[in-house]
Amino acid sequence: MERPATEVSLISQPDDPLPPGKAAVLGLQHVLAMDVYIVPFIIASVLAFSVSDAASFIQSAFVAAGIATLIQSQLFMRMPIVQGPSFVPIGAVLAIAFAAGGGIAGLSAVVGALIPGAILVMLLGSPTKIFHRLVARFVPPIVGGAIIIVVGVALMPVALKESVFAVHGNATVGGNIVLAFISAALLVGCMLTGMALGAKGTWLRLLSVIIALAAGCVVAAFMGQLSFAAVGDATWFSLPRIAFLNLDVTFSLPAALTMLIVYIVVLAETTGTWFAIGAVIDKPLSDEQLDRGATGEGIGCLVSALLCSTPVTSYSSNAGIIAITGIASRVAFAAAGIFLVVFGLIGKLSAIIASIPGPVIGGVFGVLCVVIAMNGFRVVRSTVLNERNMLVIGLPILMALFATLAPPDFVKTLPDFVQYILGSSIAFGAVWAIVLHQVLPNTR
Repeated sequence: MERPATEVSLISQPDDPLPPGKAAVLGLQHVLAMDVYIVPFIIASVLAFSVSDAASFIQSAFVAAGIATLIQSQLFMRMPIVQGPSFVPIGAVLAIAFAAGGGIAGLSAVVGALIPGAILVMLLGSPTKIFHRLVARFVPPIVGGAIIIVVGVALMPVALKESVFAVHGNATVGGNIVLAFISAALLVGCMLTGMALGAKGTWLRLLSVIIALAAGCVVAAFMGQLSFAAVGDATWFSLPRIAFLNLDVTFSLPAALTMLIVYIVVLAETTGTWFAIGAVIDKPLSDEQLDRGATGEGIGCLVSALLCSTPVTSYSSNAGIIAITGIASRVAFAAAGIFLVVFGLIGKLSAIIASIPGPVIGGVFGVLCVVIAMNGFRVVRSTVLNERNMLVIGLPILMALFATLAPPDFVKTLPDFVQYILGSSIAFGAVWAIVLHQVLPNTR
C-alpha cells in the first residue's frame, strides 16, 4: 500500500549500517523497554521453585530471548525484531507442570511438551512453504491492519493494570500514576522535540526511551520506590540449565498436543507483530519472509525449550520504539540480542533491569501501545469502511478487551483450551479478525 512520504520518518532502514556505539545504545533501549523477566518470574513463583532454580529459570529466558532475537533479526526474518517470552503459554505450562508433580519434575515435562511443537512450527515455513499460503488466505491487508490495532489496544490495559495500577511495597496508586505520567510525558516530549529540531535533535530522539526510563527511576528514588537490593544479592556469572545435559526430559503425547495448539496461538500473536513492524518501516512482508519467519520462530522456540525456558515471540513494544526513534537498522537489534544473552549470563545486570519500577516502564509502554495502534489505522484506512469491514476491524478490538477484562474466576470455569486462548488477548482478537473476514459476507 502506498503512503505519503511525509508519514515515514525513519532515520535508518533495516539494512543500513550503524556505528557500534550508537547500535549499543539503541539495542539497550529495546532491552530496557521489555519485560523479559515477568513470564519466568510468574511461572517460577507459582511452581514454588527454590531461589536458585528460579534464578536459573529467569536466566534461561534472557539467554533464549537473545539467541532467538539474533536468529530472527539477522538470519531468518531479517527484520528489526526482538524476541522475548510469550505470555500465551503460561496457563498451559503451569497445567502440564502441575500434572507432572510440579517443581523441577514439572519443568522436565514442560520441556518435553515444547520440543515437538517447535519442530512442527519450524517445518511450516521454508521447508514446506506452507505458512505464507496460510497468511495469504487468511490474513489480507484488512485483517493484518486489524491485528495491528488489536496489538496496540489490547496491550494498553496491560500497561495500566499490571504496571501503573498494581501497588507493591510502599507504593500508592497516586504515586504510580505520577511516575507513569512523568515517564510518558518525557518520552513524548523528547520524541516531538527531536523531530522538530531535525538533524540537530536526532540524538534526543534516539535516546528518548532511555531518557524517559532514567528520569522515571530518579523520581522513583526520591519517592522511595527504587531499590537495587536485588542487584547485590545476584551472582556475577552463571550458566542456565540445559535440557538433556543437566535436566532430564520426559515426553507425554497429551502434553505435546496441548502445546502444539498453544504454538498455533503464539504464531498468530507473533504474525500480528510482524505486520505491525512492517507497517512502521513501510515494507510489506514478502512470502519468503513469512516462511523464513515461521522457520526462525520454530528454531527460536526449540532453542528456548533446550535452554529449559518457554516459547518466545516477537515483542510488539519494540515496533513502537522503532517509530519513536526512527531507527530500524538490524544492527541495533543484533546489539539487543547480544545484550539479552549477556544479561542472562551476568545475574547482576539482569537484576538491574528487574529493579526498574513497574510504573516507569508502564508509562513508556503505554505510549508505545498508542504508536502501534495508530500504525494499524494507517494500514486499514485504504480499505472501504462499509458496515461489513467496520465489523471485521472493530469486533476483534472488542473481543481482545473481553479477553483482557474477563473475570479470572469465570475464565477458570472454561475448558483448558479456551483458557489458553483467552490467556492472550492479542491472539484472541487476531483469531476473531481472521474468522470474521472469512464468514461475514461481502456486500456491493
